[in-house]
Amino acid sequence: MKKIFLAVIAIFFVTLLSSCESKKFATGLEDEIYVVADSTEYLEVYDALAQTFEIEINTPLPEKLFTLKRISPNEISKIQRKKNIVIVAPLNSGSKTSDYINSIVDDSVKKLLSNEDFFVIKYDLWARNQLVTVISATGIQELEFKILKNKDKLLYAYQKISDERLKESLYSEKYERKEIEGKLLRDYGWIIYVQADFKLAKSVPEDNFVWLRRAPGSDMERWMFVHWIDNASPEYLNVDSIKAIRNRITEKYYRTSDDSAYVIIAQDYFVSNEVNFNGKYAIFTQGLWDLNIKGMGGPFVNYTFYDEKSKRIYMLDGSVYAPKYFKRNLIQQMDVLLQSFMTKDELSKDRIEDLLDSIDESVKY
Repeated sequence: MKKIFLAVIAIFFVTLLSSCESKKFATGLEDEIYVVADSTEYLEVYDALAQTFEIEINTPLPEKLFTLKRISPNEISKIQRKKNIVIVAPLNSGSKTSDYINSIVDDSVKKLLSNEDFFVIKYDLWARNQLVTVISATGIQELEFKILKNKDKLLYAYQKISDERLKESLYSEKYERKEIEGKLLRDYGWIIYVQADFKLAKSVPEDNFVWLRRAPGSDMERWMFVHWIDNASPEYLNVDSIKAIRNRITEKYYRTSDDSAYVIIAQDYFVSNEVNFNGKYAIFTQGLWDLNIKGMGGPFVNYTFYDEKSKRIYMLDGSVYAPKYFKRNLIQQMDVLLQSFMTKDELSKDRIEDLLDSIDESVKY
């Protein structure tokens, strides 16, 4: 999933009033965006919307980050609890969607909507954890141009809230392996959220390597590893170094049971972006992994960053092997789990004490 860390130029609230007390949680699939638009206007701006949201990623089969579903403005009540909604129409075009936009925004916002960099974002409008965006312009061509000009900001907004929703569902204290997290904190000075069904597959202090694994031997495996380099330099933060380090680690530790083959980065698909990882400059990479003898593979995501306080380079990596399933949502889950990583310096005193107290000595490396 492409990470784009650009700030939205302006965020204004829709003037439509709704009660906060009785709102239920938004429903629907994470990768669906409902577009409220008249059919004719939708056809004219669809290509711009598709270029913005229906971006394909390889897993290794092509899958879309989001899928667009048009809804008539007459049916807006049917989708008011959906997670992701876009309302789009030119200003004063006479269409039903245009009339609807005019009914829910005031005159000052209408003037701003004519600006090529402005669109309205509203969180929790009709449901909790919901994102509704209103995009409008003086005409259909200006509207198409506005969508394309702001596509990075629009995509980032929907990816970010999707990750936040997923964090709420994944990060549960009830299903947290605190005893493993406590050991990682005590022995290495960092933690990552460990779900109940993840196991500590390897912990190798001499190689600064930890491997967490879920459902080994099944048709839906997931793996995470954390690797770090002590007394490091930020010069390691380049794509060539990241590829070399990852291939070195996986050749050593991601091997078949008979030791005849190992994991490498596939040549077919590999992209990288500069991102903000919990306040630190990082390089986010996503691609495909493969065996050096072929035969199996899947997607992976990777964050690599330099931590100034510890003088360490950290590499956080998540992979999926699920040949019978769509993998877009699975790799997003791995991405969100990696984002839970924190060093000891970033934890509160109470959190540190809680994790250290939870160490279960029956858990062996």
